[in-house]
Amino acid sequence: MSVVLEGRGITRDYHVPGGLFGGAKTVRALKGIDFKVEKGKTLAIVGESGSGKSTLGRIVALIDPATGGELLIDGKPVDITKARPGPGMRSRVQMVFQNPYGSLNPRQKIGNVLMEPLVINTKIPAAERRERAEAMLIRVGLGPEHFNRYPHMFSGGQRQRIAIARALMLNPALLVLDEPVSALDLSVQAQVLNLLADLQDEFGLTYVFVSHDLSVVRYIADEVMVISQGEAVEQGSREEVFANPRHPYTRQLFAATPVTDVEAIRARVARRKAARGAVTA
Repeated sequence: MSVVLEGRGITRDYHVPGGLFGGAKTVRALKGIDFKVEKGKTLAIVGESGSGKSTLGRIVALIDPATGGELLIDGKPVDITKARPGPGMRSRVQMVFQNPYGSLNPRQKIGNVLMEPLVINTKIPAAERRERAEAMLIRVGLGPEHFNRYPHMFSGGQRQRIAIARALMLNPALLVLDEPVSALDLSVQAQVLNLLADLQDEFGLTYVFVSHDLSVVRYIADEVMVISQGEAVEQGSREEVFANPRHPYTRQLFAATPVTDVEAIRARVARRKAARGAVTA
């Protein structure tokens, strides 16, 4: 299996200006992280708030530069401090953000939201752009009738489906998902996770999935990397990490997480529907 993404000794520093009682200082948010992700697989990056997991996600998505180390995509080094990613590289890597309410322009119709990446990065004619956008709406569980509607006319789950559709418009190889279901209701989380799994199988996508929710990670991940204070303290397959967490921080993280999973979410939703049906009857 080919390696789509690799990080070697990735570091990220932030410079904090001095204040009244102290001088300027440098804070190292990532401390030499190594990882690899094979084609069609999912690497989950897990950690509590402030651990550095979203910082790493933004570096992988070519939004923020790394301070040190080397990032390779399809075996080729990528350094956005030296050159901005061209259309070819930008089409290879896309990102889905946590908040579907904030990631869509409220003044843009959904059709324009989906076609915008094609307008910027390709020379595809307008008719074909619309055709592709409508086809992608269908693929994520919506329909062509939604093309001319605005984001406020959709639920949170539908908006996240639209955000996923937008990310897929350029046929990327790698998708970075930063807490993509944490802002959604539990029942909707299960639907979106199933959609992501189906899309991965259909398009051969590689995922970097940033999350603090271990039940979600257990459902979707192939490999798990646990980050604490900017360091990767544990890495391994999903089965290895969940069956036998070796690092004290990983065990502490697991102990602090409520026991649940996607199957439990589905069962809970089914029970609620049955209860409502019984009341109606």
